[in-house]
Amino acid sequence: MSEPCYLAVWEFRVKPESIAEFERVYGPEGQWARLFRRSADYRGTQLLRDNERAGRYLTIDRWASHGALQRFKHEFAAEYAALDKECEQLTHSETLLGDFKSTVSS
Repeated sequence: MSEPCYLAVWEFRVKPESIAEFERVYGPEGQWARLFRRSADYRGTQLLRDNERAGRYLTIDRWASHGALQRFKHEFAAEYAALDKECEQLTHSETLLGDFKSTVSS
């Protein structure tokens, strides 16, 4: 049984010429995950590619709590903003789909 955690789910529309780079940067071993690992409260990232719509991806970032993510963003604001700016060129759009809390199954 796993403990509940906070999930931030993002949707990205990736430029066709940037797909390989996007997958490298946003994947579970990419630059975002490496930045997030600077927090002990980070629980991992999952990258999902849409089978029906080319260039559409979802990321699911798992954190111990919403507060943990907010503390991370405050503590690493400069690094977060710099990486976000650097990655803008890879996508047409990015949208936060929502904040979720996982549930524990018995």
